[in-house]
Order: sequence, then C-alpha cells, then structure tokens
Amino acid sequence: MGNNDPRKPNQNLAQPNLSQPNRRSFLDYLLGASAMATLGAIVYPIFRFMSPPQVIESTENSVVAAKLSEVPVNSGKIFKFGNKPGILVHTASGEFKAFSAVCTHLECIVQYRSETKQIWCACHNGQYNLNGKNVGGPPPRPLDEFKVNTRGDDVVVTRS
Repeated sequence: MGNNDPRKPNQNLAQPNLSQPNRRSFLDYLLGASAMATLGAIVYPIFRFMSPPQVIESTENSVVAAKLSEVPVNSGKIFKFGNKPGILVHTASGEFKAFSAVCTHLECIVQYRSETKQIWCACHNGQYNLNGKNVGGPPPRPLDEFKVNTRGDDVVVTRS
C-alpha cells in the first residue's frame, strides 16, 4: 500500500494556518460588530433621553425687561430672566411691578389680564393680585417678586 491508500489518512496534507483569519471567523467578526453597532444605535438615544441636559443657570441679577414705550398702562409683558420667564406689569396707577412668570402650582406661564387687573394662569385658573399674592385657584404660594427700576427709556428688573 502506497501513499495514496484511502484507508490511511494522508500525513502530508497541509495543516491550515491558524494565524491567518479564515472566511468563517471574518464573518463572525462582521456579525458581532454589526450586532454591537445596532445595540449602540438603540441604547444611545434612550440613554440621552433619560439623562437631563445640563442647564447653566444664568448669573444675571438684572435684565432690561422692556422699553417704557413697549408696556402701556394697564398691560403686561413677558420677558426672559436667566433661563426662566418673568412678567412685567404696568399697573393702572402707572407703577411697574415684576414677578416670576412661572405659576407656583404646575409651573405654567402666567399672563396679565387687564380687565380683572390680575395675573392669571390659564392652566387651572390660578389668580394672583398685583402684589403677587395668590388670591384664587390652586396655586399654593405667591409669585416670586423682582425689583423694578427705570433707567432712561429702559425698564430694568433686578432679583430681590
């Protein structure tokens, strides 16, 4: 029996070189990388949605809320104070008052109603008088009040 006997394994067959990747391991690698990329594409947006964004609180203590001509008597104007809104009210007596425009009930934005001369929250009919005190509806506490000054034609609001 020679070297070509089918009953005996051929000892001269070249052994596969294990240091080179073969087709199967390459496809396994591609499949694993694709699965990880898909998992990352699903998990990353969920993670970004669940983690709150960093909000840098404004260090401003005063802001120009409006020009004198922008707020007629017995009207109000919403202005931005840092990262929260404020409301500037020009009362019927000519006085300027400023408050946080965030309702103390569910943090809706309040507005001035000239017919009732009150600050009103549309969410649950919360009402505040012109001193910021809650006088009707569900708000549990008064609005935060700001100090108002005029400088020339500007109305400047300052944190108390």
